[in-house]
Amino acid sequence: MLSISVIIENVSKSYHYGLLSKKLDPILSNISLELTKGKTVGLVGPSGVGKTTLAKIIMGLEKPTHGKILVDNTDIWAASVEDRINSLKKIKMVFQDSQGSLNPRKTIKQTLYETANLIGIENSKIESVILELLDTVGLSSDIFCRYPHQISGGQNQRVALMRILLVQPEYIILDEPTSALDIAVQAQILDLLKNLQKEMKFGYLLISHNIPLIEFMSDTIVALEQGLITFNGDTKEFRKFNNKK
Repeated sequence: MLSISVIIENVSKSYHYGLLSKKLDPILSNISLELTKGKTVGLVGPSGVGKTTLAKIIMGLEKPTHGKILVDNTDIWAASVEDRINSLKKIKMVFQDSQGSLNPRKTIKQTLYETANLIGIENSKIESVILELLDTVGLSSDIFCRYPHQISGGQNQRVALMRILLVQPEYIILDEPTSALDIAVQAQILDLLKNLQKEMKFGYLLISHNIPLIEFMSDTIVALEQGLITFNGDTKEFRKFNNKK
């Protein structure tokens, strides 16, 4: 299978100050970066600089004011809705609030089986596929009968990863994936993400304000300040750049 490419090209995003205002508030300005299979791009910066906004634009949840999101050479915002949906099937997102991304009225088993049905896994194979993924992410079937609020934050994050693994994407956007977890669980989730990437060659866009985490996980780092890229390069050079600030 040929791998797709994801290129963010000169993306800008502005919002109107109010419903009746013509004045624009720029959030992102001329952002360009590329995601590569098997590699992690770390997107770092303080809160409010546009990191999550960029993630939503890449996911097709928000439209850029200017610029392109190219997925396998398809500009998703110039394409038809059908082509956009097809292009974005290989990109998924893990949110900071993993519990909030799961249906509170459904057990973990119901949620996983529903996802498997939606993507067309044969009924006779669903159980074996899910049991294999449970082992992959380090969970036991004991959680099947529980609801999201009845399991830990780390377990919820693993379930969220399981749902994504069922879909078999090529790229995963990780928006502050460990910020709500305690330090010991953070380390476990980061090790899991590294192992999954090594085994399945995922390309990650890791979003965080945590510089040590970004340096630990990333092959290249993009730093944002006030909606502008202030650094784009490898981790070693970023350390030099950051030490000079």
